[in-house]
Amino acid sequence: MTFSGLNRASGGQLTRAAVSTTALAAALLAAAPLAAQDTAAEPEAATEGEIVVTSLRRSETLQDTPAAVTAFDEKAIQNAGIERPADFIALTPNVNLIETQNAGNAFVVIRGISQNRNSEPSVAVIVDGVQQVNPAQFNQDLFDIAQIEVLKGPQGGLYGRNAIGGAIIITTKKPTNEFSGNVTAGIDNGFGYFLRGGVSGPLSDTVKFRVAGSWYDTNGFIPNTFLGEDADPVKDFSLRGNLLVDATDRLTLDLRGSLNLLRTQGFYYNIVNDVNTIAPVRVNNAGVDDRDIYNVALKVEYKGDNAVFTSVSSYDTLSEIVTGDAFNFLPIPESLLFQFFGIDINQSQYLNVKAFSQEVRLASPEDDRKFNWMVGGYLIDTTRYISTGNLVDLGNGVTKVFRTPSTNPLNPQQTFLADGQENFAWALFANFGYEFSDQFRVDGSLRYDRDRREQTTLTPQNFLPVVPGVPTALSGEVRTVTFDDWQPKLTLTYEPTPDLTIYGGYSRGFRSGGFNQSGVGAEAVRANIVGVGDIFQAETADTFEVGAKAQIGPVRLGAAAYTTKSENGYFFVFLAASSTQNLGNIPETQIKGFELEATARLAPYFDVNAALGYTDSEIKAFPDATVIGNEAPQISRYTVNLGAQYAGPVSDSLDALFRVDYRRTGKTWWEPFNTTVRDPIDIVDVRAGFTLANGVSVTGFASNLFNEIYNAEFSPGGFVFRARPRRFGVEVGYKF
Repeated sequence: MTFSGLNRASGGQLTRAAVSTTALAAALLAAAPLAAQDTAAEPEAATEGEIVVTSLRRSETLQDTPAAVTAFDEKAIQNAGIERPADFIALTPNVNLIETQNAGNAFVVIRGISQNRNSEPSVAVIVDGVQQVNPAQFNQDLFDIAQIEVLKGPQGGLYGRNAIGGAIIITTKKPTNEFSGNVTAGIDNGFGYFLRGGVSGPLSDTVKFRVAGSWYDTNGFIPNTFLGEDADPVKDFSLRGNLLVDATDRLTLDLRGSLNLLRTQGFYYNIVNDVNTIAPVRVNNAGVDDRDIYNVALKVEYKGDNAVFTSVSSYDTLSEIVTGDAFNFLPIPESLLFQFFGIDINQSQYLNVKAFSQEVRLASPEDDRKFNWMVGGYLIDTTRYISTGNLVDLGNGVTKVFRTPSTNPLNPQQTFLADGQENFAWALFANFGYEFSDQFRVDGSLRYDRDRREQTTLTPQNFLPVVPGVPTALSGEVRTVTFDDWQPKLTLTYEPTPDLTIYGGYSRGFRSGGFNQSGVGAEAVRANIVGVGDIFQAETADTFEVGAKAQIGPVRLGAAAYTTKSENGYFFVFLAASSTQNLGNIPETQIKGFELEATARLAPYFDVNAALGYTDSEIKAFPDATVIGNEAPQISRYTVNLGAQYAGPVSDSLDALFRVDYRRTGKTWWEPFNTTVRDPIDIVDVRAGFTLANGVSVTGFASNLFNEIYNAEFSPGGFVFRARPRRFGVEVGYKF
């Protein structure tokens, strides 16, 4: 059977077979020595030592970690050319990133747990110990990174907020005791150029610093045939600073600050009936997508004799204004609205978020003791404002609309909705681990999260929709809702030999609900859309998982199988009448799947890898009975990864790199009604170059080498967003 032939009829059999295969693999591998799961992440570990990960809140090798983790260390990040989240996600089985025209919207889907616009993330993203507070922060350039860890499955007991699908742990490079640095410059075929790098060193015996930044400027890759220019130009600037103070031999202060300023275009959609239809971009409004992100964080750590105290404080701000064409995204004379009503429309959306978060932890020291523990608390206070609206398009461009409707007579406001939110969430948690022997270990955690959300309708009364038979929202109206849940996690680990790890357990994830914009419930009724109201409910996911990791000679193997029951999973609905982005709930979904991974060092410095991830989903309950039995939205049936890399010396003064990565993403469903399914897509990336003894490197690269053209996203109503075509270029680096 070919991968493209996998369908629902074979899903149940294949899932059962996968569980059996996982159990059988664990039994067979017990007779052979084994290593860590790493799948395309770090082949050098076979000769240079294991990767040490911290995703389970303690330091241990990948081999000893009782969880499905894919990790990329500094060398792997460099060799694979990881510059954005999409790059490492493409190397991770059963994980997908859905990129949209809106730079702040990039949806991570892990094992079928999906994300949508304006929802909480499906995965907890932790950067240097600080959890990102808004999903719009995730899709940024990655530079000066030391390690990335992708932890699959609900991790609510460990990370709580939004860890319903898993956790992504990103660690930037630390300040150094000696002055050092790196710089990389390059060009690409979008007539673009980029520059990134960092410097580090001591300021005194107890104070060290690190400063890193990146700049990317490109004309774009997707042509707008109407305007005669590319639809996706980018100017992206990032800067990050870190001050590390060893106040005493026990007390450490870690101060960090960062910013990201992005300028691109927005709303260059197409409207099609089938997600596989490729249409040219022909919007008459280039629009803008301007996003500004700022963060400052302080980590304080005190190491006592019997416990370690950690405090992490963070303040974040994010603002994004997006303008451009609106339905049906064609030049004015060709638009449906113009043909029927003599006018066309464009749109503006504005988001502003400010958040303060605080976490405190008390944990046992990291040593060889059999019992380790951690207790702590977390809180986050968020202020959020959002406005959306349509304007009459008279051919004079689009007015940026922030907190009040447009008064521009050349681009008058047609619809406008605005809301303010005050959200306060807190959590208490406890983790423990106990080694009964060298072979058997038990880990458990329990977390309680409580999230109180308050929304104020800030829309002027004359702009609120009125639908007969449906209560009309009132300007100034305040609504409050509270979501809470317990998140337990229990894992049993058995290591019959140092080279074999078998684990299994149960975990629950929780993701808070929230508010759609006031009045959209009435609009949904008017549009005959079920499952969407002014409030969307919290989601929970209960998962049972078994897995094994092993090494047989030069071959590393990993296998995991899981079953998840999701309640109140999200689905997305766009209401064209107000240009609002809304969430509905799917009462129950059953998700089953597995991952099989292998890497091998076939010769010195030459490594290969292969991985298969499979996900089968079925909607078990929905207000519209015809939807029951369908695939859950935004889930790809499978992922296949194949790769090969040579990274090593060719002479005493020259190292060479050649790397090729192939990924196949199976059929993908986009909304609960399953009106369209995207065909499988195949992407090949290559990198080749050399490094001299003096630290200078030259590397050529090509992403999407064979120029696969496909739509990256489909939304109800036929909205599709074109994926980036082939990108290639060359970069020069220097380390000192």
